[in-house]
Amino acid sequence: MIRFLINIAVYFASALIGIIAADLILSGFHVDGVITYLVVAIIVGLLQAILSPIFRRVAERKARAFMGGVGLVTTFVSLVLTSLFMSDFSMDGAITWVLATLVVWLFTAIAAFILPFFLVRKAMSERHA
Repeated sequence: MIRFLINIAVYFASALIGIIAADLILSGFHVDGVITYLVVAIIVGLLQAILSPIFRRVAERKARAFMGGVGLVTTFVSLVLTSLFMSDFSMDGAITWVLATLVVWLFTAIAAFILPFFLVRKAMSERHA
């Protein structure tokens, strides 16, 4: 149960970091309001958590050469679906879509790698306290 909660926290936090980074870096990437950041991060994080295993399985079976691109495809599809649900979240132009996919994927990947160390450390210190 703790591992599941840590995974959910990592997906959400890493998506939030990726969305904030894209908004700061890309002029065509728009998120309006703090609540929208949180909602977009929740949607993107959930979509990535759901879509990633599906895309990974398809790539493993059908096209092993695309395994490295699963994260990028998942990020792009998550951003597209999120933009359909959220009117306060938008991207202007094809270049922004491509760059946003790269920025969100990169920052999400880095955060997803680093955050578990902090969460596990915190959980372990609370457990021993």
